[in-house]
Amino acid sequence: MKIQVLLAACVVGAALSTPSFAQNSQQSKMTMCNKQASERKGDERKAFMKSCLSAKPTMSPQERMKDCNKQAGERKGDDRKAFMKSCLSNKG
Repeated sequence: MKIQVLLAACVVGAALSTPSFAQNSQQSKMTMCNKQASERKGDERKAFMKSCLSAKPTMSPQERMKDCNKQAGERKGDDRKAFMKSCLSNKG
């Protein structure tokens, strides 16, 4: 019985922590964008904030490796090495 209660508490805790993480992530993005927009006024500021807040986060190294491997497809040998080097050096 204690195991079931502990498991239920873990599940509830995990469910409750996910939205707060997303909220904290959005709040930190808002803080960063506001700091960068500090000198801008009016329409220029609105346009900057829209662009800044809608920007997608950069890929993690693991995501970039997975994406580059997918793009490399059937390439082999030196051609694949050169492609992977170029692809992985792009910080997108």
